[in-house]
Amino acid sequence: MKKIAVVFASASLMALAACGEKPANETANASNAVVENVVDNAVNASDNAVNAANAAENAAAVANNAAANAM
Repeated sequence: MKKIAVVFASASLMALAACGEKPANETANASNAVVENVVDNAVNASDNAVNAANAAENAAAVANNAAANAM
């Protein structure tokens, strides 16, 4: 959904630039906010992936310990 917002914000700014008009501050600020949200979401997704990898590594360590103790 946010990608669509970025596309529309970019298209709006490009349309204004094509008409030779400067975009209003509100439009520029809204576009910047959308880009910041997309970046924040990407960082959060990356953090979640790292957390999932750590959880998988911890689960593997627990399984290895259980196997070693079973012998």
